[in-house]
Amino acid sequence: MNSFNINNIIRPNVKAMKAYSSARDEFQEINDDFVFLDANENPFNNGLNRYPDPLQRNVKSILSEIKNFPANQILLGNGSDEVLDLIFRAFCEPNQDNVIAISPSYGMYGVLANLNAIEYRKSLLNEEDFQPNIEDIFSKVDDNTKMIFLCSPNNPTGEIIKREFILEIVTRFNGLVIIDEAYIDFATGVSWIKEIKNYPNVIVTQTLSKAVGLAGIRLGILYASQEIVDVLNKIKPPYNINQLTQLKAIEILSDYDKVIAVTNTIIEQKEVLETALIEISFVEKIYPSDANFILIKVDNANERYNQLVEKGIVIRNRNNDDLCQNCLRITVGTDEENEKLMTTLKDLVRKI
Repeated sequence: MNSFNINNIIRPNVKAMKAYSSARDEFQEINDDFVFLDANENPFNNGLNRYPDPLQRNVKSILSEIKNFPANQILLGNGSDEVLDLIFRAFCEPNQDNVIAISPSYGMYGVLANLNAIEYRKSLLNEEDFQPNIEDIFSKVDDNTKMIFLCSPNNPTGEIIKREFILEIVTRFNGLVIIDEAYIDFATGVSWIKEIKNYPNVIVTQTLSKAVGLAGIRLGILYASQEIVDVLNKIKPPYNINQLTQLKAIEILSDYDKVIAVTNTIIEQKEVLETALIEISFVEKIYPSDANFILIKVDNANERYNQLVEKGIVIRNRNNDDLCQNCLRITVGTDEENEKLMTTLKDLVRKI
């Protein structure tokens, strides 16, 4: 175990500041018999005239039950991007600190680092299996390295990072290790949420955008120690999750068996799609995927991408990403959408 101490990495101004206290922070009990004249709200009820719960207690209660994780150690954000941005703002000193991320990976880590004036250091994955190069990561660590980002399953490569690699990073590094599990519901591997109690420097982020199917409401989730969540609650906007988002999240999460069923259907469709792609002559490699997408290597990514767009099918061209030359990323669609894709690819083969 390392000697991680959260007090050593909190920005001094964040540690010293006092959080804004909203009206609903000061008075949490809601009773229809009460008269609320404390928040300068419009008093005429239209279902949305009152401010939402600033701590989203009902949503967290459901997530706590689903994930078997304490509700007071959950933070919700306006998408995972807000959650990630809060981490930068709380723990990284601008123009001084740096972070490390595997590459290729989710592009917003670098964007947020630049936004917050934090040096962004990339560590290339091993090309043969898209697993992290541990020694390369630690060769980039110095006294000002505050965080290491690991996306698992990784986007765009699709692989889940092996437990032994994450464990070595978590135990050797005295800063924060952020494990982005946006696609974990599609994977056979186990979430790192259950390990947070053993490793206080671990932050796990997830989302309702993928398996839960709520990309449109923008709700990201962070699981961490109580100490980390307390720091982030201190700096987050008071009403960052609106009432409509909270209500929709509660509605969908309350029927989680349906979420699981849809997730299993996507996994089944991915297997069908992988099998069909083997028959396409210009597909040179199909990478193993623990996510709801498949990364493939083709003869000419730019050409194949443009050909599909001309046929009304939009996939993602990852040709310019590290280690992804001539690679395309295909999200698993419905069986009808996947069938249209395969029919189009077969037509392209016949024209070669």
